[in-house]
Order: sequence, then structure tokens, then C-alpha cells
Amino acid sequence: MSTSKPGVLPDDLVGHLSTPQAGRFLNLSSRTLEKHRTFGTGPVYRKIGGRVVYTVEDLLAWAERGARRSTTDPSADLVPAAKPLAPPQHPSRHD
Repeated sequence: MSTSKPGVLPDDLVGHLSTPQAGRFLNLSSRTLEKHRTFGTGPVYRKIGGRVVYTVEDLLAWAERGARRSTTDPSADLVPAAKPLAPPQHPSRHD
């Protein structure tokens, strides 16, 4: 594990981060980030040569959406859970 000064990214977190690196940066599992990509609820990512990569700036911007000062703060910009929303329930039609 590398050590670094505060405010300086470790050598393995420079440029574009792979999913495992982004997960370590956010303290999330790679699988959680994969689910967020599937459901469109995660940070902005890029596909370069078939590989998924993230920038530190995009990860920080996404994480900042979840910043709160108390449990009563409005949740308009809540970072959603990595799970799909339940499909809307429609009344059955009997024509």
C-alpha cells in the first residue's frame, strides 16, 4: 500500500481509474459500482477501448451529491442506492 501526503493522490489513483480503483477510492465494492452503472445511478464513467474508467473529479462530484449536515437535510440530490426502482403498478384492464 502506498503512502502519500494529504491532498496528494497515491500513484495508483492518477488519471483514469479502473472500477476496482474507483471502488477503493469511494470505499465501495466493484460490484456496487457495476450495479450503479447498470441502473444509471452512479458516477459518470467512460468507455475507453472497451474498458470502464472513472476520473477522480467525477467520483468526487458524485459523492458530493450525498453530502449532508443532518438527517433532516432535504434529499433532493440524494445519491441513490444501487438497486432498480420497483416498476410502476398499473391497474389491470378488463376490456
